[in-house]
Amino acid sequence: MWVRVLGTIDILAGAILIFGTGVNLSKIVFLIFGVILLVKSFLGLPKDFASWIDIFCGIILLLSVFFSLPVWVGIVFGLLILQKGIFSFL
Repeated sequence: MWVRVLGTIDILAGAILIFGTGVNLSKIVFLIFGVILLVKSFLGLPKDFASWIDIFCGIILLLSVFFSLPVWVGIVFGLLILQKGIFSFL
């Protein structure tokens, strides 16, 4: 059950990275999900590559609060974290 909850967080974060700039979401949403991904990544940091994906996506979410990042960066990292979230349900 815990894996599905974390996978849902990954899917939501991926959707925010992919569609966040077009929908004009609040910066608080980016900040909250960036912090959640960073905290989640430190649970399994040295163990697997998936935690490194969480770190990179969390940093991208936090950077997007302060800077205007290119759209392709959000799409690439959004697809990575979205794929990770979908695989957690399989």
